Amino acid sequence: MTNFKVHQALQVQQVHSGPGAAPHDLEGDLASLRGDCARMAPHWAAPDRITTLPVSPSRIHGVTVPPASARLVDAMPEYGD
Repeated sequence: MTNFKVHQALQVQQVHSGPGAAPHDLEGDLASLRGDCARMAPHWAAPDRITTLPVSPSRIHGVTVPPASARLVDAMPEYGD
């Protein structure tokens, strides 16, 4: 569904600001956005933390990794040897 008020406001803004100008905030500022998020946060429940158990490499099958990707991961200090 198109919000015609916002769409029209953006068209007017582009005419007055020029094509390369940054868009203006139509609904409020960062503080109001953070306030909205803080009010909505209690409505969302975080899932329980799931702990995974190690899996034997012999049980992992059907996974193929391109050689370039394997070299990339191997070169990362977090994952490589």
